[in-house]
Amino acid sequence: MSRPFFRKTLLILLLSSASALPALAQQPLRLWYRQPATAWEETIPLGNGRLGMMPDGQVRKEKIVLNDITLWSGAPQDANNYDAYKLLPQIRRLLAEHRNDEAQALMDKSFVCTGKGSADVPFGCFQVLGTLTLQYDYNNIDTTQLQPAKYERELLLNNAVAATSFELNGVTYTREYFTSFGDDVGIVRLTASKPGQLNIRVSIDRPERFAVKTEGNELQMYGQLKSGTDTPGMRYIARVQAKLNGGTQAMEHNTLVIKNATEAILILSMGTDFRNPGFMQKTQQLMAAAMKKSYAAQKQQHITNYQQLFNRVQVQLGTTHAEQLPTDERLAAFHEQPSSDDALPALFFQFGRYLSISSTRVGLLPPNLQGLWANQVQTPWNGDYHLDVNVQMNHWPVEVSNLPELNLPLADLIKGLVKPGERTAKAYYNADGWVAHVITNVWGFTEPGESASWGVTKSGSGWVCNNLWEHYAFTNDKKYLQDIYPVLKGAAEFYSSMLVTDSATGWLVTSPSSSPENSFVMPNGKHASICVGPTIDNQIVRELFTNVITATKVLNTDAALREKLAAQLQKVPPAGRIGSDGRLMEWLEEYKEAEPHHRHISHLYGLFPAPLITPDGTPELAAACRKTLEARGDDGPSWSIAIKQLFWARLHNGNRAYKLFADLMKPTLKTNINYGAGGGTYPNMLTAGPPYQIDGNFGGAAGLAEMLLQSHEGYIDLLPAIPDQWKAAGSVSGLKARGNFTVSMTWKDGKITHYTITSPQPRKVKVKVNGEMKAVTAVKI
Repeated sequence: MSRPFFRKTLLILLLSSASALPALAQQPLRLWYRQPATAWEETIPLGNGRLGMMPDGQVRKEKIVLNDITLWSGAPQDANNYDAYKLLPQIRRLLAEHRNDEAQALMDKSFVCTGKGSADVPFGCFQVLGTLTLQYDYNNIDTTQLQPAKYERELLLNNAVAATSFELNGVTYTREYFTSFGDDVGIVRLTASKPGQLNIRVSIDRPERFAVKTEGNELQMYGQLKSGTDTPGMRYIARVQAKLNGGTQAMEHNTLVIKNATEAILILSMGTDFRNPGFMQKTQQLMAAAMKKSYAAQKQQHITNYQQLFNRVQVQLGTTHAEQLPTDERLAAFHEQPSSDDALPALFFQFGRYLSISSTRVGLLPPNLQGLWANQVQTPWNGDYHLDVNVQMNHWPVEVSNLPELNLPLADLIKGLVKPGERTAKAYYNADGWVAHVITNVWGFTEPGESASWGVTKSGSGWVCNNLWEHYAFTNDKKYLQDIYPVLKGAAEFYSSMLVTDSATGWLVTSPSSSPENSFVMPNGKHASICVGPTIDNQIVRELFTNVITATKVLNTDAALREKLAAQLQKVPPAGRIGSDGRLMEWLEEYKEAEPHHRHISHLYGLFPAPLITPDGTPELAAACRKTLEARGDDGPSWSIAIKQLFWARLHNGNRAYKLFADLMKPTLKTNINYGAGGGTYPNMLTAGPPYQIDGNFGGAAGLAEMLLQSHEGYIDLLPAIPDQWKAAGSVSGLKARGNFTVSMTWKDGKITHYTITSPQPRKVKVKVNGEMKAVTAVKI
């Protein structure tokens, strides 16, 4: 993982004459509980970017849910309607005549994907791999009568190791769990404080499409998922073996039986044939290597590899803390009184970084709607990649939180959409370039969804290009820019070739389109989603064209395209328009909102993640964004609360952003499908729509970072949105700013007292410190 932005040549800027920041104390970052999990949303998430485990810590019958991020049903398909583009003249005529509802009805018939869409295979679904069940026998002790003492369950973020411990009948039982960053297997270590006290029956299963067998001392579960096509579905295998200290092991009826052991180490080697035809041999090799290595060596290698990523950033906020409370109680106390625990936001931020590290790795898949954790065959919303905010939000914290390489799996996924996206662009718009709409999967789905109301939003491909560009903006990695340039260029070519002139304004606009998942009320009282030139499209076109123009200059290529995009930019609608009520308009026309408190606020894309609207650069538009946010309200699914936190941070209102973070921390155990108010956080600190969606975790973490550091306006802004609650004291080290700068700072009473900015290359940088802009000449050391 050695990359140019970690070279040892350093540039250091100092606010004061101090040669270094005060040392940051290494705080133990811990989630912990006094009872076993009784619901999956209480279990502890473990992952190494490929494999996941979630143990519930039950005393008598423990279940560990298993995942592999590559396990998908479905298969590649072509669901394009290749005659759809022939309807464009009629659709555009209806829209020009303000007959949006009729245009939408026509599109529902012939301008959506063919087949079943996302409702079934072959689109497919991210699925749970299985469940490892550990049935414990405490020498016939009735645990319903004799309750365990000193029960504790924990996850240490500093080393990515979970543990369960308790005392029963004079014996201390300890369990440790981790998904190894070294050996690429799952490891569970079970110990008893007295010899011969471990008696366990180990079994494995899943809800469907599996078989179990034993082969020597190995327990195996294997199977094949549905594809929905003539192509065979994905195959998988999970292998379990045990190493014992004392006692015996044997196979009985597809169950691994351990008797009278003092220590048992379970090794789980799991895999699929996704881009890995030799997965059977590979999982066998991983198992053999892990079985030969001592537990101490495995754990140390796991921690060392993990900490190379995790230890890059440290954060301390405010002066209050409540680490003495179990995490479930701590969440409730914080939500009730946010001033009681300044350490909880720091813990949540670091938990977000932990989840990023745990749910993706270079060369594999990006985190999906659930990261890499699922406990169902039919994961909510297929556990797919939603392109209208969710997968983008999953990656918003990685650059600023100093995990830039974790953006690369998303780039790989998007590269895989270009070829199918070119077919979709031709089929529906007779356009150049490539397009992806609202949803995609590991199979390269780019077609519109099965309903025009949400499925024809075409901002998805442009929106993910923002994430790809941000990696370049943060790293200055020209080789990376060269690699992704064809993706950016193709996305820009699509919008460039499908823009049409709006007869009323003369602007170049997208048509037909929609504002993601939202609808409006027409003058005739009917509801519609299909429109011309929604604000988010205009903002994405502006940002994407500008970035591609910049890329052509950096790479010295495509001068003709540069000129064409620059000319078109002069005719694209502005980044925002203010309605008669003072709010930012979501559509080209001032429609009445069908849902005034709708969860999506896509027309504020120019405020975040794009840099098009800022309090200093466009104060009128920023004021309109404030009014928009006030009208939409603060509640919503967790990801919606998180994006509002980010919006308020960009508006430099730290107290409102902090209030949104406190809202996000609302405890919940609800798992119903929710599209409105009611988001929150589960006891295991995963966020709830409900149900569980990981984007709220990542969005909330990004929001906390945005309150501390911003760099999207051409300078580094320190503490741009610090809430009153954190002003007393705080420090952070290792955050990243655009331009490949690493930032550390300490503050007291709301004022920066020390800061350092480091970079591989010496160059000038503007820094806003305590409200004062400084142009600092970098010095090389």
